[in-house]
Amino acid sequence: MSFARALAKAPVLFYRAAISPLLGPGKCRFQPTCSAYALEAIESHGALKGSWLALRRLLRCHPWGGSGYDPPPPSSRSRP
Repeated sequence: MSFARALAKAPVLFYRAAISPLLGPGKCRFQPTCSAYALEAIESHGALKGSWLALRRLLRCHPWGGSGYDPPPPSSRSRP
């Protein structure tokens, strides 16, 4: 894992460990959860684009936003 990806994942992992348990279960409108979406997007698209995708997802998470199954878009990079 590159340093940039690890750095981009750090706030998400902090949220999962320190903040999410305080909010309680069942608060997410989307599947996968926003934190899982962010980690997957960063891993598959890289730190910059993955963070951008995660931010766009967070901005859609509001009472008038959508809900349901919303995975990250497939990466255009070919993986071995």
